[in-house]
Amino acid sequence: MITIYGIEDALNPIKARMSDVLHRCMTSILGMPEDKRAHRFIPMDEENFYYPGGRSDAYTVIEINMMAGRTRQTQKALIKSIFAAFKEELGIDYVDVEITITEQPPHCWGFRGITGDEAQLTYKVNI
Repeated sequence: MITIYGIEDALNPIKARMSDVLHRCMTSILGMPEDKRAHRFIPMDEENFYYPGGRSDAYTVIEINMMAGRTRQTQKALIKSIFAAFKEELGIDYVDVEITITEQPPHCWGFRGITGDEAQLTYKVNI
């Protein structure tokens, strides 16, 4: 599950394209299936979105929650892929993107009436 925060006037016009870019990164690096897009956009009024100096109104915060199991190398590849794709496809500079990955053990995930450690997933988590 991915939550994306940004200034409303900058985020709203590109959020559909941004979702496509993020999902391409997730499918290419993590092998996520095409139908596993779970993005939540939180467009904010500028007065409610404080951010560090040296950033523009395109400043975007991306929080990725996933089941534990991906290697450090895989996580870093995902982060770098998002940075590159945002710059190339959305014109958002590296300095305007911050990404965090939070992992939880599979038993802490609940979906389709079961927990993640009980699920028969169509993709690999331990990559």
